[in-house]
Amino acid sequence: MSRAAIISDRRITGLSADVIAELVAELGPLWHERHQAKLASRPRKRAVGAGAKHRLVFVDRLPATLVHLRHGVTHDVLACWFDVDRSTVTRAIGEIRPLLAERGCTVSPGLRLRTLAEVVDHLGASRKTGIVDGTEIRVRRPAAGRKDRDKFVSGKNKQNAVKTMVVTGGDGRVLFCSPAMPGSCADITHARQLGLVKLLADGPAVEILADAGYQGLGAQTGGRVVTPPHRKFKKNAPDWYEEMHERQRKAHSSRRIRVEHGIAHLKNWRALARHHGRREHMSDIVQAVAGLLSHQQTADLTSARQV
Repeated sequence: MSRAAIISDRRITGLSADVIAELVAELGPLWHERHQAKLASRPRKRAVGAGAKHRLVFVDRLPATLVHLRHGVTHDVLACWFDVDRSTVTRAIGEIRPLLAERGCTVSPGLRLRTLAEVVDHLGASRKTGIVDGTEIRVRRPAAGRKDRDKFVSGKNKQNAVKTMVVTGGDGRVLFCSPAMPGSCADITHARQLGLVKLLADGPAVEILADAGYQGLGAQTGGRVVTPPHRKFKKNAPDWYEEMHERQRKAHSSRRIRVEHGIAHLKNWRALARHHGRREHMSDIVQAVAGLLSHQQTADLTSARQV
């Protein structure tokens, strides 16, 4: 009953029943294969498959994970819904979440992007503009005495956070979410560490829109990263220059706003609004949510075209 109620209403998981069915068909064999390999890898006194059977089967583990990511439902509540122990739910989410993260972002029914290099190649081949921005996710404060405790303090929001770089297309569809970094890392530093400069300088001609936090990348990439115009007059600027600068700034902002819409769709998933669990899980969570959101966006676009 819990499974049927979860799948029947898109508001619960953020995904349609058809997309969930595709996830079951795709991830079920992968989960079973990894589970069997795990059982066979350790010393055993009984044959593989002997003993008690799973009370929480895969088709229940996936909806439980989706509800946890979408609404931040605690493991205790999910355990009550599915009539299992809390540790069973915790173990199930820990197994399903990496499978979701490895899927990448779905651009079309037959195309997925898993790395930043694939995103740049896709934008170059399709001759589309990409938009990049960083977003922060608040996390719990590290324990006192931890040597790298201050690394998670965001200089922008003055809170403990992790940061991820989001790349969307010109229409706001999510194409890539990077692994999470401590909140003290600057946006431009994060982009350089991910290899964006080298990919753009050596790869296809791609236009990437970015905000002022990425100023400097344009010169390093031959002008392929476009940031807001610099102010040439800091004081006593002529009226004509103020009007021109404001017009250019608004024109750039109106094109770049699509990435903010994409990030807003990501933050609709409660797991990315604020995270109370382990910080080392955030990379899997971010990439899992990005993959699920892009899959649903692709399914919606495909069905709209068919209609």
